[in-house]
Amino acid sequence: MQEERRIAVLRAIVQDYVATEEPVGSKALVERHQLNVSPATVRNDMAALEDEGYLIQPHTSAGRVPTDKGYRLFVDRLGSVKPLSAAEKRAIASFLDGAVDLDDVVSRSVRLLSQLTRQVAVVQYPTLSRSTVRHVELVALAPERLLVVLILSTGRVEQRVVELTGPISDDELARLRSRLNLAATGEVISEAVTALKGLDDEPTADSPTPTSHTSTVARVLVEAMSDHSSDARVAVGGAANLARYGDSFESEVRPVLEALEEHVVLLKLLGEASPSGTVTVRIGAEGPIEDFASTSVVATGYGPHDDALATLGIVGPTRMDYPGTMAAVRAVARYVSRILDET
Repeated sequence: MQEERRIAVLRAIVQDYVATEEPVGSKALVERHQLNVSPATVRNDMAALEDEGYLIQPHTSAGRVPTDKGYRLFVDRLGSVKPLSAAEKRAIASFLDGAVDLDDVVSRSVRLLSQLTRQVAVVQYPTLSRSTVRHVELVALAPERLLVVLILSTGRVEQRVVELTGPISDDELARLRSRLNLAATGEVISEAVTALKGLDDEPTADSPTPTSHTSTVARVLVEAMSDHSSDARVAVGGAANLARYGDSFESEVRPVLEALEEHVVLLKLLGEASPSGTVTVRIGAEGPIEDFASTSVVATGYGPHDDALATLGIVGPTRMDYPGTMAAVRAVARYVSRILDET
């Protein structure tokens, strides 16, 4: 009973501190929360929590504020991530369902996350190397020119115009399209590249497509698949939300602003993509970079078919609404995954 009561006191302090940005005293807790104990008992519990490292007292006459350890216990004792309301879910669906392509999905997601959480949102573009080939399409633009369209499981679409060494007939085009899809469709990028490179061999009796066309188009596809520039790409939104932490610029705002300047740093802060539906919370010094010890990250993986191909989440000061942020991050990731699944 005593432990549960102290957890309730810690939970109340975290909630009030996040809401008011002021140290929390025992009198305020008794007045605002149904703790069913006297102020003296609350003071004793606060003192015990402070002794155990869950709270600190900034000044002698001030109330208490949570430590990183206190935030961690608070998050760990949430039990599960609360679902968003029906209205919030409808708002997310209506906002994201209008996306027209992958860039639009990422752009809308980062704006939505920053609005829902009032934090800095970060969305990593789906990692090319972990995606699979969904389809290869060939469109004849002229007798000796093709449009090659590569569609990946991430929703990413690559288009290349290929100049052939000679004209290609409709039958040859159909055979080439079939041969390329047979080699690459359903394969992860690395295996698809290997299969396509193998098509440089002499054509077989049942596939008389000229070697020059096969090798030319296969080489263009390999180049498109080998372009890993998007692996380090992230979209960032909501930097203006940091203005509300202006009273603690040096300790809370500056580290986040510095992180926004380096996408590599942001990717390191986000960490590896966690399984779909699993929300990871790194609080303060738990993160991978010592200089960002006053920063917390709430993130999860997203991708089609429950494959976590990339990460999205928020980066902000440790003084944040963890339950609400975790719910928003998980919900947006689920909707983005569904959109990619249907692409």
